Amino acid sequence: MQDTYLFKEIPSQRPNTPLLDRVETPDQLRLLSEQQLPQLARELRAFLLWSVGQTGGHFGAGLGVLELTVALHYVFNTPEDRLVWDVGHQAYPHKILTGRRDRMGSIRKKTGLAGFPKRAESPYDTFGVGHSSTSISAALGMAISAQMQRIARKSIAVIGDGAMTAGMAFEALNHAGHIRADLLVILNDNDMSISHNVGGLSNYFAKLLASRTYNQVRDGSKRVLQATPNLMALARKTEEHFKGMISPGTLFEELGFNYIGPIDGHDLPLLVETLENIRELDGPQFLHVVTKKGKGFAQAEADPIGYHAINKIEPVPANKPAPVVSTPKQPKYANVFGQWLCDSAEQDTRVVGITPAMCEGSDLVAFAARFPDRYYDVAIAEQHAVTLAAGLACDGSKPVVAIYSTFLQRAYDQLIHDVAIQNLDVLFAIDRAGLVGEDGPTHAGAFDLSYLRCIPNLLVMAPSDENETRQLLQTGLSFEGPAAVRYPRGTGPGATIEQQLTPLAIGKGRRIREGSSIAILNFGTLLTPALEVANRLDATVADMRFVKPLDEALIRELAAQHNLLVTLEENAIAGGAGSAVAEYLNAEGITQPILNLGLPDRFVDHGKHSELLAECGLDANGIQTSIEQRLERMKRHLTLKAVP
Repeated sequence: MQDTYLFKEIPSQRPNTPLLDRVETPDQLRLLSEQQLPQLARELRAFLLWSVGQTGGHFGAGLGVLELTVALHYVFNTPEDRLVWDVGHQAYPHKILTGRRDRMGSIRKKTGLAGFPKRAESPYDTFGVGHSSTSISAALGMAISAQMQRIARKSIAVIGDGAMTAGMAFEALNHAGHIRADLLVILNDNDMSISHNVGGLSNYFAKLLASRTYNQVRDGSKRVLQATPNLMALARKTEEHFKGMISPGTLFEELGFNYIGPIDGHDLPLLVETLENIRELDGPQFLHVVTKKGKGFAQAEADPIGYHAINKIEPVPANKPAPVVSTPKQPKYANVFGQWLCDSAEQDTRVVGITPAMCEGSDLVAFAARFPDRYYDVAIAEQHAVTLAAGLACDGSKPVVAIYSTFLQRAYDQLIHDVAIQNLDVLFAIDRAGLVGEDGPTHAGAFDLSYLRCIPNLLVMAPSDENETRQLLQTGLSFEGPAAVRYPRGTGPGATIEQQLTPLAIGKGRRIREGSSIAILNFGTLLTPALEVANRLDATVADMRFVKPLDEALIRELAAQHNLLVTLEENAIAGGAGSAVAEYLNAEGITQPILNLGLPDRFVDHGKHSELLAECGLDANGIQTSIEQRLERMKRHLTLKAVP
């Protein structure tokens, strides 16, 4: 594998890219000679480094598949041939080569390019992604559709070795091999997780196995031996043993794929030659390429996790100001969880931490180091994570599943069937609740209150700040049954965190501010804008804390003392906490005007978190406007009733 660094720092000025500037679309890319492709790749890497330095965003994965991206668009007739990227972190080079180079400065910004492939954005984005391990299923569906319509086009799925840890990927592989679909699956192995067997000999055998001559002999021999089953079985075993000696592909062969590889994913001539050979083959093909995440940028190669994504590189002023005395860094909600889990595990040896490949994101690094025998990263396998926790709870452990809200959706059946029905003692620490900003709707935790509160036996909590997050996590751990605490990405208002591990009274909210005719019932981390609005309108504010069970006594008090109840949550209005309040009032026969504020009934696009809150009317000004409009409607209604 090439080991020379092309770059040791991110360019501060737009690099000179004369060849790349001639390529607006893959059609123009295919007009280049093969000898020009390495130069194009160098210019593309320089442009990618510069553009991400200007905007921030996903970084290392795109550098790792850069040569593969060039080769795929060069060999295949995209977008007619369907190219499906898994997860999408690695799609920046793909966007640059497919007509969006001049818009890369808008990536992840409001109204700008999405950080992931998005069907509405480009015909080259054949499938919208964001969650892991969906590419093979989607590409298989496209292959079947082409076959049904008798269209001679290719379907290609590019999936990383991490995404191959999810059962969904193997479900799709099994189906594709069974129906002999015309599908190419490319495994981007960037962690040597399957095989270290990469070099001249393996590259030679990979080219041989992909060659037209070998496959013509292979197919011809199969036709000849069909009439003699014993010889056919012997030939198949011989081929398997031969491939097993030179490659790790036996598993994929058993699933019905013709395995080729592993090959160097940064060797452009080899990639082009291999893909051109595979393009002529029918049936399910599996190409294993080995790449290096962050390839071509020294710092990203050395620290692929740290450089998975980067922030915008701010220019250094010519005259540096005097150094500012640093203040302690404000902890993020994930940091509050990570510290709480360590503290709880210190006190209770039954506590176990489980994550589906989100150790760093959920801040389990310290827990993994301090309690390695009680830490389980189950890879990208959310369903397994939840049922594993259920099994642990059956025999006396106290499992805590650290999981993003959007990823818990993938294990909804296990949450209901394996945990809730059996009333097992499992705590779900649900990160990234609500809007997540630049990552957009695929990563937003917009629905967890809605899909959780309808499940019997489940305790559902929504803390308003960092301290309450710690307290409610302890409440959920102490609760003998399934419990969930949802908290957002990033930092909170900066509340002082009490270090003791004391649970709160279940189902009890608290009145924060006393006002006159309006009561705001806050669920979660919108308490700060709620208080700002309350000060303007002289409203009462209640921090409800619990979505299930509701503080029914507090709701009755507030309804009796106020003319309008306003529920506030960073969750879908449909089925959310506000719906729970309305359902309770209706069941009790309490006739009370109620205004439910939350996320609208649509997928909220990407942008800064503050911008998206304003767009949804969940900043202070938006909340105030909604309340005033409702008061005006109530006033008009009363006026109409008074007219004889």
